[in-house]
Amino acid sequence: MKLLKVLAVTVAVAMSSPVLAAGEAPAPPNARFGFNSFFGSFDRGAQQRGFQVYKEVCAACHGMRLLSYRNLLDLGLSEPAVRAIAAGYTVQDGPNDEGQMFERPARLSDRFRSPFPNEQAARAGNNGALPPDLSVIVKARHDGANYVRALLTGYVEPPPGVTLADGMHYNEYFPGHQIAMPNVLNDGQVEFADGTRATVDQMARDVTTFLAWAAEPETEQRKQMGVKILIFLAILGGLVYATKRKMWAEVKH
Repeated sequence: MKLLKVLAVTVAVAMSSPVLAAGEAPAPPNARFGFNSFFGSFDRGAQQRGFQVYKEVCAACHGMRLLSYRNLLDLGLSEPAVRAIAAGYTVQDGPNDEGQMFERPARLSDRFRSPFPNEQAARAGNNGALPPDLSVIVKARHDGANYVRALLTGYVEPPPGVTLADGMHYNEYFPGHQIAMPNVLNDGQVEFADGTRATVDQMARDVTTFLAWAAEPETEQRKQMGVKILIFLAILGGLVYATKRKMWAEVKH
């Protein structure tokens, strides 16, 4: 799993290099995500809302091939709910006893289904552009969480004198400012079960939180381990210092 993520990050960065050469974009504003801090953790409500935004808005074009449906259990969703989510998709399996491949409802162990069967189909359905896989998109970009949130909210009218290429849209935070992906978020586009108002900024923050978790689901465990190590080192340092003082006190006497 980790090797696949490293490879995916490498490919995503390599694919973005020619785009970066096309122009610079301003640094994204600091959205002050709690999970970005040293002791921060993920907001479970934001993660669940973010998955809903991904499922209802982003999944039509963007896959997340490194995630399995069972990973959604870590968001606090119940097993029956996750099984129902998985069963809403069909995946190819087989061969069966006759040697034929067949379609079946997805299970917890299955990877997220891709919206397109192959790259050619993805490009054909998106005016020649290839929607990137979002599994590690937050790690593939510098200051990834802030960048993703800024990108989703950065659609504005092009400045005077700027002519957009066919099928392109102006985004102030995308390098070169011309991006094939249209503005996909609109106020009230989804209905959150917890009653949170679905503004563009709220949806952008929530789906960014979900994508940040997906890119590195072990973040909280790693931070917890880091805190334990720091506490251990502090205690050990205190014991070493106390032992040193005692030993030198005996030597002086």
